[in-house]
Amino acid sequence: MLPEVIQNKIWNRYDATSKVDTLKKQGKKIVFTNGVFDILHAGHVSYLADTKALGDILIVGVNSDDSVRRLGKSPARPLQSELSRSAVIASLQWVDAAIVFDEDTPLELISELVPDVLVKGSDYNQTNIAGAEIVLQHGGTVTTINLLPGYSTTAIEKKILSENRE
Repeated sequence: MLPEVIQNKIWNRYDATSKVDTLKKQGKKIVFTNGVFDILHAGHVSYLADTKALGDILIVGVNSDDSVRRLGKSPARPLQSELSRSAVIASLQWVDAAIVFDEDTPLELISELVPDVLVKGSDYNQTNIAGAEIVLQHGGTVTTINLLPGYSTTAIEKKILSENRE
């Protein structure tokens, strides 16, 4: 069983809206990002630390196992279950909450939460960030953060597979 402090940071999707509303009433600036986070690496850590610096509360949407499979990354993905991935993300000091979502994009979750700041990596632009329009319509901001070069779960997976073939 996960430690209670981590369990408390893995939010049920359907309670999340009321929790965010309460935090907003307290004057907290809500920041949202999302991803698969299959193998946590330095690129993720750097990205999440930089993302947290943009507000008071960082909420991370984590793709469900089914959602990851539909992304078509590789037949082996996800390498870890959604519970494992959300627990690892929730354990990070910068992350205030992790929420698993099952859709192909976090658009519905963003529509429910309406964060003040929506963040994605610099491999995205505002025209292809799910939920950008909703956040902007509500007076929020959408931004991208430069990714730490040389880090990706896909590259790590390829390296592992190529070393196992030798």
